[in-house]
Amino acid sequence: MTSVSPAPEDVVWDLPGDGPHRLSLLVLPHAGGNAHAYGGWREHLPADVRLLIGQYPGRGARYCEDLPLSVDDLAQPVVDSLPADTGELVVLGHSMGSLVAFEVVRALRAAGRTPRLLIASACRAPVLPNQCPVHPERLDDDELVAAIKARGGTDDGILDDPELREIVLPSIRADFAIDDAYRCTAPDARLDCPVAVFGGDADTIVPAEMLAGWSLVTGHEVVPQLLPGDHFYFQQDLPGFFARLNPALDALRDSAAASA
Repeated sequence: MTSVSPAPEDVVWDLPGDGPHRLSLLVLPHAGGNAHAYGGWREHLPADVRLLIGQYPGRGARYCEDLPLSVDDLAQPVVDSLPADTGELVVLGHSMGSLVAFEVVRALRAAGRTPRLLIASACRAPVLPNQCPVHPERLDDDELVAAIKARGGTDDGILDDPELREIVLPSIRADFAIDDAYRCTAPDARLDCPVAVFGGDADTIVPAEMLAGWSLVTGHEVVPQLLPGDHFYFQQDLPGFFARLNPALDALRDSAAASA
């Protein structure tokens, strides 16, 4: 691996809709995930919502970069590469991606670009410790693969192919180590923007009672929206997920248009 400066388009994928965008949705992937896993979201979003997807180091066009050691290594390049013309911005993360999203929102706030909404999916609150750590440093490759399969979200075909597994496991190890260790202790952890929380009603990794902890960074009660499924609930019913998500995006878009 080498330390290189990635091109902005390799860090933030830009997938606009057919019409002029009135809202941008920035998606931050889960631990071990990549932008490819969320590219299919484009067809489920309104045409005037611009889809932006973060790509972490160690995968895709960023494969030759040094592996990340901290959430900041995942979040800051996204902040630096975010297009200037996003307009109204919603930041969404899934699982560990919610922690990355939280740090992206904090960095954008510091830069005077506070997003309209943070959406956290299947993730503990960032001020709380990880109650379900993977401990990748204690696992050999086969044990790590078994742990990944138990969580879901990664194609078993990739994990069962020796050559592909050799490519993806280093970044997965790095991500899980970050997720295990992360906890925000900064005094300015409370966010200025609203927070919406989604989760699966059968998620044993981040059960519903843990999702409510996001109230700790908002200053108001957060009521999680639960959908049928486990930790990767949206994969089991993507149209059902967007039936919940798109109305929230529509309301923000219409509110922004009314106040313009």
